[in-house]
Amino acid sequence: MTTTSAPGARDAVPDTQTQAGVLLAHTAGFMAHRTIDIGLRSGLLRGIGTSPGATADELAETLNLDGFYVSVWCRAAFAAAVLERSGDGYVLAPHVETLLLDRTSPAYIGATYQLMRQPEILDRFEANLATGERLWWDETSPDWIASVAGTGLPFYTRLIPAGLDQIPGAADALARGCRVMDTSCGTGSGLIRLAEAYPLCRITGVDGDQHSIDRAARAVEEAGLSERVRVVRSALEELTIAEPVTVVINNISMHECRDIDVVTKNVKESLEPGGWFVISDFPFPASDEGLRSVPGRIMCGIQFFEAQIDDQLLPRQAYDRLLTAHGFEELGSFVLSPVHAVTYGRKPLH
Repeated sequence: MTTTSAPGARDAVPDTQTQAGVLLAHTAGFMAHRTIDIGLRSGLLRGIGTSPGATADELAETLNLDGFYVSVWCRAAFAAAVLERSGDGYVLAPHVETLLLDRTSPAYIGATYQLMRQPEILDRFEANLATGERLWWDETSPDWIASVAGTGLPFYTRLIPAGLDQIPGAADALARGCRVMDTSCGTGSGLIRLAEAYPLCRITGVDGDQHSIDRAARAVEEAGLSERVRVVRSALEELTIAEPVTVVINNISMHECRDIDVVTKNVKESLEPGGWFVISDFPFPASDEGLRSVPGRIMCGIQFFEAQIDDQLLPRQAYDRLLTAHGFEELGSFVLSPVHAVTYGRKPLH
């Protein structure tokens, strides 16, 4: 007698070779990540972008590096589809210059490679796996702050002005000139972008980390924007302002608030009637299928740091519930990239 399995039953469990392929792909990805990181830090990627078609020996001579080591790196970068061959030399693969080297592009991801090698992500997590010891931003290193600023930059680039233009009424208010507050402003890249995009607006940056605020103040001064942009050190749970603002922005930091309800209440009290609260953040997957996507896996990696500050990323829908619970109206949302979503709402006019 022959028995028949349910359709797809045998396919549900991969064989050893298939599963090994999945696991080895993770190792290959790790090596590609490190190859890119080395290329960024050593100047090799920039060197090839500047001198397309250069051989490994020519790159080594230009950058004062060892020729044999450079040839090994070039081969690995070719294997990772970062480089393409050009005769005896190499050129950057299509779009790599934009993605890895152009910090002004909304598609820029180069800073991600610096971020992921910082000890605050995985090393500290592993060291405290038994104790669960937490930390806060003022305990992180300047390198960590700089790498976070780098990864946050394209979020601001996508949001200002193209993202804000998608919020009904907000773009007009910003163009006319109004007060804007960037909460968790970090080292100030968003403040400068806001000031340049909306020259009639007055802007306040708020952050609880003194090192970040000091860097933001220097950046604003160096950009010649001190008359229109000011920075304030304050935890968002303790936020108070003298004059109401028209737009409050929080960029990739809302999920980190120690009391997200108190922060939302404070933001609402800071807004003038009809003002907008704009939350720009990672849309953490709400399904198992989403977790196994490439964006989901990256966001799961970010969770290693978030856990250490006693936090986790949130699904985008969580912000709908948050804004609704605090009486915001005219809610809306949109996606700017696979790892970037915007949720917004307005304070009632009455």
